[in-house]
Amino acid sequence: MDESNLIAQLNSLSMGELDSLQGKLEEAERGCRELGHQDLGDRLQEARQALRHGDTRTFRKQVETVVSRLGHLR
Repeated sequence: MDESNLIAQLNSLSMGELDSLQGKLEEAERGCRELGHQDLGDRLQEARQALRHGDTRTFRKQVETVVSRLGHLR
């Protein structure tokens, strides 16, 4: 998975089924880490935790930050 695929996956997230969102976030987190972007993987881990706690504001902020940073890395 490259940066463009990660951006597309993260941009497709919506507030649907929580299990599905958690799975997609986990996959994107792994993808970031595999590409050497540990800091972005950490942000996605924080987004997953926020989602588990119902903190949608932090969830969206973390995902949007990762998408933005990945855009600069392409």
